[in-house]
Parts: sequence; structure tokens; C-alpha cells
Amino acid sequence: QVQLVESGGGLVQAGGSLRLSCAASGTIFSINRMGWYRQAPGKQRDLVAVITSGGNTNYADSVKGRFTISRDNVKNTVYLQMNSLKPEDTAVYYCYLRELRVLRSEIGEYDYWGQGTQVTVSS
Repeated sequence: QVQLVESGGGLVQAGGSLRLSCAASGTIFSINRMGWYRQAPGKQRDLVAVITSGGNTNYADSVKGRFTISRDNVKNTVYLQMNSLKPEDTAVYYCYLRELRVLRSEIGEYDYWGQGTQVTVSS
């Protein structure tokens, strides 16, 4: 099984910074992309940032200019540097991984999710 282990969440004051990490382990054929989603109480899970195996990135409009996603392909780890945090950034942040399989019997894309890490930003 593919396992995603998240770390770096916590409580910070508005204007502060946090760095989230997510390490993937287990049997992985090929990583197509890794990224972060977040979910606040009563809200759906929304995209925060994604980075592909080729290094292309995609950010939610609400975090552009403040958050930066990066990866370490050797360690199969993705990071999210969060600066200038706002109270509205408060949410559970979920790491995700999209695996690409090319075996004839299993060809396709498969998604995996971490358990989530709480980020709370106080006023």
C-alpha cells in the first residue's frame, strides 16, 4: 500500500509561517503528481497546490503569492511553505499523490490521501 505521512501543522498567529511536509512510502510505480488540499468545517475539500513530476505547479487563487509548493523526487516528499498566514487559512490540510500505472492489467491513474494535519491561524 502507498502511505502518506504528513507533518508540520500547528497553531500560528496571523502573518506567521508554517512548512508542511508529506513523505510517501510503500510500493509506488510512478508518481504523476503530489499536492495539498484543505477542508474547513462545513466546507468541501479544495485544491491548495499541486506539483507534477515535471515540476509544473498549480495554486488556488487564494494562496498565490503566499504559498510555495516544492518536491524532492529522491525522497518522494512534497513540501508546502506557507507565509503571511491568515485566519481564513485555518483548515485540515491533506496530502495527496497520484500514481501512474502502465502495466497492461492495471493501466490508469490511482489517487492516495494522507490523514490530514490541522493548521490553525489565530487573529
